[in-house]
Amino acid sequence: MTLEEARAALMKLQQRQSAYRHAMDLIWYDGDTVAPKGTAANRAQSLAILSEEAYHLSTGAETVALLEFLDERKPELNPRERRMVELLLKDVRRLQKIPLDEYSAHERLIVEAGDVWERAKAASDFAAFQPYLERLFADAKRFAGYCAPEKDPYDYWLNEFEEGLDRARCDEFFATLRAHVVPLLAKVQEKEQLSNAMLLGHFPAADQERLARRLMALIGLDLEHVGLATTEHPFTASLGSHFDERITTHYYEDYLASSLYSVIHEGGHALYDTNSADDLAYTVLDGGVSMGVHESQSRFFENLLGRSRPFCEYLFPILEEIFPEQMAGHTAEELYRAVNRAEPGLIRTEADELTYPLHIMVRYELEKRVMAGELSVSELPGEWNRLYREYLGVEVPDDAHGVLQDIHWSGGDIGYFPSYAFGGAYGAQLLRRMRETVDVDAALRAGNFAPINRWLREHLWRHGCLYKPAELFERAAGEKFDPTAFTTYLEEKFGELYGIEQETFL
Repeated sequence: MTLEEARAALMKLQQRQSAYRHAMDLIWYDGDTVAPKGTAANRAQSLAILSEEAYHLSTGAETVALLEFLDERKPELNPRERRMVELLLKDVRRLQKIPLDEYSAHERLIVEAGDVWERAKAASDFAAFQPYLERLFADAKRFAGYCAPEKDPYDYWLNEFEEGLDRARCDEFFATLRAHVVPLLAKVQEKEQLSNAMLLGHFPAADQERLARRLMALIGLDLEHVGLATTEHPFTASLGSHFDERITTHYYEDYLASSLYSVIHEGGHALYDTNSADDLAYTVLDGGVSMGVHESQSRFFENLLGRSRPFCEYLFPILEEIFPEQMAGHTAEELYRAVNRAEPGLIRTEADELTYPLHIMVRYELEKRVMAGELSVSELPGEWNRLYREYLGVEVPDDAHGVLQDIHWSGGDIGYFPSYAFGGAYGAQLLRRMRETVDVDAALRAGNFAPINRWLREHLWRHGCLYKPAELFERAAGEKFDPTAFTTYLEEKFGELYGIEQETFL
């Protein structure tokens, strides 16, 4: 085989892998959106078979020989080709260590678990979901043991979602957040609470959908390539490549902010994916590089932009247009204060910027203890409720509002949650760097996301997975990650909102 033949074979391999992912992702997306409720077993059957075929393609002798041939000739490859081979070999070596029958069974389990989770949440019935969750945690431990027996199992999965992440780094990061967030929240709770009355009332789902589509176009999504659907738990999915992106939301007719900000959040994910360079399509470099960087974009749009005063000034007339009766007598400043109300609550996805890290800390502590064998799955509801009482001071009324509220565990995504907190913190440094060359406030006040998106496209989005997460972040932010940038941002923002003197933070 010549080097040029190997290069061509490398691209063909990735195109075939992309086609399998496309088919499997479509089946999964259909199941979460419009598929009849009784069809989970059918999807599980198809996904199990397709996952076996994808496994054989990725780990077959021909594929391994090709990648090892290219790996031996790394100096002759360009940077993109070297990164492709690196990522593909990493995946091959991981898959080779997992027995095919266990891998296929796990794919089937995920489909079944997702269906059971949705039913269990609706009925607030953790016992119905518990056997599936026990199997998912067992798979996570066993697969980590296969892939990296020298590592702690939870460290392995943290690193899979955010390269370089482990318990030690998480413990240090969350300790920093706790040292700033807890006293700040205590000072906020001493003050008169901000009113969110203008967000409560009756907001018809059809009107909220009009707003959702307006917001998607406003932040710069290409609606020819990004679809919108409704689900129990909002998410974003790339189907095959960055040319086909789907976001979902849900509409609560008694509360406007839920869908409003879930659309902006998921829109941030979709902007990141759809703005990969076109010549990365159908390769392993297409799309976001890690969940931490991905969440930095979703939470950047949702919070640092979407909950800013300048954006609220632009958004309020749109709300007046769509909801004239509900917005009558209110102002843009009231909207800004309403959407930044800091109050401990039950639901992570509805949490404000200040209390959100505490929700993640709960999940991190629980995952860490289950993976270490210090906590059984059956004990999760009680410990969840205890930690919500300890960390947020709220009583959990039932499992639907507690341990069953998130979809992630049903998909086997153990180790994902810390990425949300790291992503939120990444955003503060990215915004600080962006402000050096972009008048962010003026752009938001005008509803003009073009200069913001240009900066993000240049520094982050277009690169896809070409760089490792830490390298990509440092290239964009111009410095290493520093969580105190985020805590300073929180102290300044909520200090101003609630009239807290900055000296009290020193």
